[in-house]
Amino acid sequence: MSDKITFTLHELVSELDAQADELLKARHGITGSQFIALATLADVEPTDITDLARCLGVTKAAVSKRVPSLVKAGWVTTTHPPGQGRRVLLELTDSARDLVERAGRDLDEQFAALVDHPDASGIDLSALNDHLNTLTAIFRQKGPRA
Repeated sequence: MSDKITFTLHELVSELDAQADELLKARHGITGSQFIALATLADVEPTDITDLARCLGVTKAAVSKRVPSLVKAGWVTTTHPPGQGRRVLLELTDSARDLVERAGRDLDEQFAALVDHPDASGIDLSALNDHLNTLTAIFRQKGPRA
């Protein structure tokens, strides 16, 4: 544990990611990184590879490499709009939307259960989420710092 907020947030996110990955594999047969890709796509679909990469904070090459396995798993469809050159639009399948909904609810319930721990009394998850969303928006507005 640290008294530095950035390190504490990093530790929390690392622990959340590890536990989410275990839960998602065990209950839904999907990895944490696959879930994040699908859940992000659910928020922005239809979108292209460039925009999905921006939303995920990864390169276009990383998304392009991942898409075929998501298509093969039956979670994503691709289309090539006429007159758009090599642009590829991505959308979730109905089964992927259902998976994102069920797995997302499962993750939220597990996290909420942790906050029910006696050592976490007084933490308001809704307020915490609002604060974190506000901070995220501020960081995105400010852009990278040199």
